[in-house]
Amino acid sequence: MDKATKNTLRRLEFKLAPVYFLAPALIFFSIFVIWPILQSFWISFHEWSGFGEKSWVGLKNYRHLFKDPKFVTSILNNIKWFVFSLLAPVGGLILALFLNQKTKGIRMMKSLFFFPFVINLVVIGLIFSWFYNPDLGLLAEILKVFGIKPIPILADENLATYGIIVASLWPQTAYCMILFLTGLTAVNAQVIEAGRIDGASGLKMLWHVVLPQLSGATFIAVVVTIIGSLRSFDLIAIMTAGGPWGKTNVLAYMMYDESLFNFKMGYGASIAVVLFILMSGIIALFLRSVLKNER
Repeated sequence: MDKATKNTLRRLEFKLAPVYFLAPALIFFSIFVIWPILQSFWISFHEWSGFGEKSWVGLKNYRHLFKDPKFVTSILNNIKWFVFSLLAPVGGLILALFLNQKTKGIRMMKSLFFFPFVINLVVIGLIFSWFYNPDLGLLAEILKVFGIKPIPILADENLATYGIIVASLWPQTAYCMILFLTGLTAVNAQVIEAGRIDGASGLKMLWHVVLPQLSGATFIAVVVTIIGSLRSFDLIAIMTAGGPWGKTNVLAYMMYDESLFNFKMGYGASIAVVLFILMSGIIALFLRSVLKNER
């Protein structure tokens, strides 16, 4: 083999090296992510109980879906989750700025604030269920101190969703706090000093000097929070199981309920498709705005 051929093969090996490294991950991603998504699209056009043969019904599941009052309730609840969950990055940033100090005992404080993130969501659901208990819960005892009658939050169709959202904000805020603390360690001290020389301080320093350097952490915090709010399931299953009277249903829980308990796999798949499209659309819009700002 001559030298030119060897050089050509070597260049080809360098070009194909990324493919070799990415191939295993792409294969697993295709099998466990892409294929199930395509299957969900296909099943959504069928009437199927999960057993036996599928029956092609075209868009019937989607037509029925948009006339279903439970679907409307689930969509509205997902919007509530989406809006209020954005408080988590804000709370995480405030905590991160507070904890990013070099004072005695700050490591212990960081551990205490990080603790909610390492607790399983099932445990968090149980903790808040006990906390909201109108007979024995801590919230009831606090309200009694102020002479207020205990409120059965999880049994109130107007308050239950907000009670679960508050429970979800506890660990999510801790996660965002960690992201921002990590970002603050990479903030350029020289830029901060230059801002001080130019007279920047307080909110002006935060907005014009610190936050631009936290764009990466902010992006991850917001995207993860949005995805978590749209696919919320664990806390609802533990705390209310969609009740009272289906008022805390969200798309993910409705999909689970219709598929596994009502044996409507095709109908459940149509809900999954709608949820997938919503998540993809929102994340795409956010990515577009972020990339535009980067440019």
